[in-house]
Amino acid sequence: MLVGKHLIDPQDFSIEELEDIFNLADKIIENEREFKNICNGKILATLFYEPSTRTRFSFEAAMLRLGGEVIGFSEPSSSSVKKGESIPDTIRTVGSYVDIIAMRHPKEGAPKYASFYSPVPLINAGDGGHQHPTQTLTDLLTIRKAKGSFNNLTIGLCGDLKFGRTVHSLIKALSRYNGIKFILISPKELQVPDYIKAEILNKKSIDYLEVERLEETIKELDILYMTRVQKERFFNEADYIRLKDSYILDKKKLKLAKKDLAILHPLPRVNEISYEVDEDPRAFYFKQVKYGMYVRMALISKLLGVI
Repeated sequence: MLVGKHLIDPQDFSIEELEDIFNLADKIIENEREFKNICNGKILATLFYEPSTRTRFSFEAAMLRLGGEVIGFSEPSSSSVKKGESIPDTIRTVGSYVDIIAMRHPKEGAPKYASFYSPVPLINAGDGGHQHPTQTLTDLLTIRKAKGSFNNLTIGLCGDLKFGRTVHSLIKALSRYNGIKFILISPKELQVPDYIKAEILNKKSIDYLEVERLEETIKELDILYMTRVQKERFFNEADYIRLKDSYILDKKKLKLAKKDLAILHPLPRVNEISYEVDEDPRAFYFKQVKYGMYVRMALISKLLGVI
């Protein structure tokens, strides 16, 4: 049972619990009208301590489509945080008004800390370069739609693998399935952090390869997960400028890939995927956006126990 639980880390839920969420998301996709009033009278708070478009709108659209309502803030300057209010006090206060909270914060661990004080289910909507579990649910649902299974896949993760919280969350989530191989494609400066390799990949004896050129391995991939080089995570602008165009996926590179490759991207993109790729049937990233709303509808429903 997921009722009343928090979602902070992708591994907070068992594989079976994730399957329940994905199965419900499938039902919502097939017949959304059937679910349009199940959250009538429920309120979601979106507490976003850093900017977001897709994630915040996706949560809000999910709750509204379920018949619920939304309150919250899109930046801390528009709340009592500006006056110096602590996270525990904010969470206790907001939790008195609402039934469920989605929280994004630039500091790693902040949603986990907040969950200790929350009287209602709290969902981590992204914490710094650490975790982004609902994006991971989105990615997993997209992979399931594209491939039918999570087992025996070769997953290419390309771009900023150091600061990319979506990448870290996805590695953790997929590490629980059988026959997974990761190909980690990045400049040396943006490689997957050592703690991810030690605590997940090496500890679980998961097959992985680190390379610097996408062309070397694209032909092996079942899934290609592109990411942008994130300017907001860099302390040195010169390093960002030097690395930001390291990888650009275009039609020429795609000629080397499998016919049934699925291309994912958590968005927003800058220029790491050429616009000419958008019409390729292997491009799943805009479907991925839609699936993100549906999987959040399923998650909210499960945590609130309305279905």
